[in-house]
Parts: sequence; structure tokens; C-alpha cells
Amino acid sequence: MRPRPVLPPDSGLALHEPRGRWVLAATVLGSGLALIDATVVNIALPAIGADLHAGATGLTWTVNAYTLTLAALILVGGSLGDRLGRRRVFVAGVTLFGAASLGGAIAPGIVVLVVARAVQGIGGALLTPGSLAIIQSSFRPDDRARAIGAWSGLGGVAAAVGPLLGGWLIDVGSWRWVFLINLPVIALVIALALRHVPETRDPEVVRHTDYTGAVLAALALGAITFGLSTWGARGGAAAVAELGVGIAALAGFLARERFAPEPMLPLEIFSSRPFTVTNVVTLLVYAALGGTFFWLVVTLQVVAGLGPVQAGLSLLPVTVLMLVFSAQAGALGVRIGPRPLMAAGPMLGALGVALLARVGTGANYVTDVLGPVALLGAGLTLTVSPLTSTALGSAPQTRAGLASGVNNAVARTGGLLLVAALPALTGLGAEGFRDPRALAPAFRTAMAVCAGLLFAGGLVAAVFLRRPAPAAAGRAPAAECPRHHCSVDATPLGSTRGR
Repeated sequence: MRPRPVLPPDSGLALHEPRGRWVLAATVLGSGLALIDATVVNIALPAIGADLHAGATGLTWTVNAYTLTLAALILVGGSLGDRLGRRRVFVAGVTLFGAASLGGAIAPGIVVLVVARAVQGIGGALLTPGSLAIIQSSFRPDDRARAIGAWSGLGGVAAAVGPLLGGWLIDVGSWRWVFLINLPVIALVIALALRHVPETRDPEVVRHTDYTGAVLAALALGAITFGLSTWGARGGAAAVAELGVGIAALAGFLARERFAPEPMLPLEIFSSRPFTVTNVVTLLVYAALGGTFFWLVVTLQVVAGLGPVQAGLSLLPVTVLMLVFSAQAGALGVRIGPRPLMAAGPMLGALGVALLARVGTGANYVTDVLGPVALLGAGLTLTVSPLTSTALGSAPQTRAGLASGVNNAVARTGGLLLVAALPALTGLGAEGFRDPRALAPAFRTAMAVCAGLLFAGGLVAAVFLRRPAPAAAGRAPAAECPRHHCSVDATPLGSTRGR
């Protein structure tokens, strides 16, 4: 007999009650940790490279190890929460994230730091889908929308504050404090979750988790990423072999998901053309964003000579614009359809990224950074909400959680692959991230690549996207789809279920 939810489905918490507010606090703090650590480590890369004598490959993997495990396992994390208990899996993820944060803080070398980041990603894959699933399953229907809105807004605030806090910690102390600061927050989240968060499960969830599919997905992403990141350093033959392993694992993953009785990723979800096109746009846009944010904050410190706080401040306009105007962009997308905004937004962002190529020695923040970043933020503001609504609205309503999880994983995968590929595409040597003379021309090439991908994303939307049929049987109208995003880091998060 399957376990029954501890909290009956026809009841729930009220947001105005103390327990409801504590549940919201636990989920916001938990998901905020995963969100902040996905961006704030970028600010610390120059300091990490200097302290641990890490080259371009090591610094790239400091970011990519986290993204790799998170992208590969986030669907599994949602499925485990539905089956084993959302609070249980959320607490397990937060605990693992904390242990890995401690490991990163005391890492004696770059290899240990990369392993710690990979374990952080596993913890993030367990806690990230669980945070929103807890809200959806714990609050009563009348308060659920307000709770999710508060979760989204406070998460955006965390995304804005995180890089500034990280830059300040590096300025006054050490990059290791970027990881140590997580520990008291993690202790608070665990205490709140164990005391206040009710345990819930999905009685209709699949009986088995697709571990084989998860392993194949991780192997595919890992081998392809490793091949791309070492292409310039180790020569073409070794990289081609690694890419071959990754492609073979990807083929095995697709075959597994095609024929498995309970797949992690049912491939029939891609039978919807709007869903498929939206995820292609997501891949291109978020690949460009991953490359832009990674390279910009490093270049501002190494080439332009800005401090960590100023480098963290560079991305603040993006988050502010999205927090203030995303709701209006979503409403406009409902009125005129998603295609105009999803075409114009990435193209506007492409213009901003192309202008960032002017950043060099002695760059001025106001004239060389603020304007282009604001253009990029405006483009993302136009893009993200319609993209979210289309991704969720073009999938069957019963699979809205899966659709959100897929879109999230696609976004992270895009950033993962481009961050790995850019050192080879730009000709940056092993020590390039510490050499301003080598990094400056490579940065211009990287921005050209990222701008091209953004423009391509807008072009795909303009040519291939069609508005989903509203109120189709089994589908959620686009206007009713939630528009919650993880600031600049990823697309919306949902109750990701592996079914």
C-alpha cells in the first residue's frame, strides 16, 4: 500500500498563519541557496584562480560541475520528492548542499573544489524542485498563488543581492567565505523544515525512478562538456573521443526514454510543436546568457580592473528590470501572443551583448557596461514570461510540472555546453583567465558568439513559433500558466515529476 500524504489534499496552510510563513521562509531560503551559488561563484573565479593556481579548464569546471549534476538530475529530484516525500528529499538536498559547501570552503586545490561543486549540484537537484512542490502541495488553494508569487519575488531579490554579497565577502575576506556563508543559512533551513513543513507525497506518482536514464543523461552531458572544455588544451583526438562517448550516451538515453515503461523524460511531450520550438529557443538564449555572465564578471575584474563588488553590481540591472516588468511582459504576451516578444526580446538582448564587446582595459562602468546590460535586461524581460507561458501552456495540463522541469534542464544544459566550449572557440590558453592581454580579445569573440546565439533564438521564435491553441483539451491556456523565473540563472521551476 502506498503511503498517504500527511497533509490531506483538501486542506492546507494559510499564508497569514505563522506556520505558513515559516514554510514559505524555508522554501525561499533553500531555493535561494541553489540560485545564489549558481551565479555568485562566477564573481569569485579570478580570486579562486589566483589562490589555487587554476587555469581556464579548472575555472570552467568550477562552474560547470555544479550545472552538470543539477541539469542531469533535476527531473530525478522532483520524482524522488513526489514518491519518497517532498520534505524528506528537500531536507536531504539542503544537507548535501551544506556538506558540499563546507568541502568547497576548505578545498586545498582545484580538483577538490570541482568535486565539491558537483556534489552541490546534486544537492541542488534534490532541493530545487522540492521547494516549489512543497508550496504547491502544502498551501490551501486560495493562498497558493500568493505564496508562489512571494517565493518567486523573494527569490529574485536573493539573486540580486547574492553577487553583491559575494563580491563584498571576497573584498573583505576570501573567496572561501562565499561557501562558508551558506552554512548558517542551511542550519536554519533544516530547522525550519523539520519543525514546520508538512510531509506530502503524490499517491499517483510512478513506482520507480528512472535511474538508468539519469545515469545516461549525466554521462552524456559530462562527456560532451569535458570534450568541449579540453578541446584546446589536450588536442583534437582526445576531445573527439570524449565527444564520441557523450554522443553515444545521448543516443542510449534517447533509446532508454523511448522504450522504458516509466521514463524520466517521456519523449512524446515533444510532439507539441510550440513546446519543442520554445525549448530550442530556451537552449539558444540560455546558452548565450551562461556564456555572457561567466565571461563578463571575469573580464571586468581581470581586464577592466574592477573589484568584485563592482563586477557583481554589473548584473544588477538585469534582475531589477525582470523583477519590475516581467508581469507586464507576461500580460502583453497573453494579449498579442508569445511570438512577437520571444522574437524581439532575444534580438534586443543580442544588441546589448554585442555592445559589451567594447569592455576592455580602463572600461567605464556607466558608459561601457550599464547601457548594454540594461538592453540585455530589457530583452530578457520581454522573453522570459512569454517563453514560460508557452512552454507550460503547450504541454498537457497533467504534465505541467514535467514541462517546467524539462525547460529548466534545457536552460541549464545550454549554459553548461557554451561555457565549456567558449575557451576553445575563442582560442584562450590554459592561463587565459588570469592574463588580461589574452582575455581581452577572447572576450570580444565570446560576446560575438553569445550575441549570435541570442539573435538565432529570436529568429527561431519568429519563423517557427505558433501560438498554442487556447483551452485545448488537456492543456492549460497560456494565460493561466504561472510565470516564475529564477532571475537570470534559469527558467521557471515547477513540481518536476518524472512521469
